[in-house]
Amino acid sequence: QVQLKESGGGLVQAGDSLRLSCEVSGRRVLSVATGWFRQAPGKEREFVAAVNGRGQLSKHADSVKDRFAISRDITKNTVYLQMNNLRPEDTAVYYCAADSRSSYATVGVEQYEYWGQGTQVTVSS
Repeated sequence: QVQLKESGGGLVQAGDSLRLSCEVSGRRVLSVATGWFRQAPGKEREFVAAVNGRGQLSKHADSVKDRFAISRDITKNTVYLQMNNLRPEDTAVYYCAADSRSSYATVGVEQYEYWGQGTQVTVSS
C-alpha cells in the first residue's frame, strides 16, 4: 500500500512561486512513477507533471512548461512540484499520485492507483 501526503499549498499573488511537497510512504519513489494533477472547481482533473521511478523521464503539461518543474529527493522519499510565475488559472486543488505498474512518466489519470488528499493552491490577480 502506498500513501501520499501533499503539503505546501496556499494563497499567493500572480507571479509568485510555491513549492508543493508529496511525502511517499509504503514504497520507495525509485520504484513508482509519481505525478502531479490538479482539479479546478467544475473541471476535470488534469495532468500537470510526472516522473518515472528511475528519474530519467519526466513530462510536463504544455500549460505549465517553463514555469513548473517536478523533482524528487530520494533520501526523503518525497516528490516536489516547483511552481513559478503562478497565474490565476493555476488555481486548483493539487494532487500527488503514484503508479506502481509503469516504468514511464505516466500522464493518464486512470493509470494511477494511489492518490493523496490534495492541497489547495489559490492565485489572486
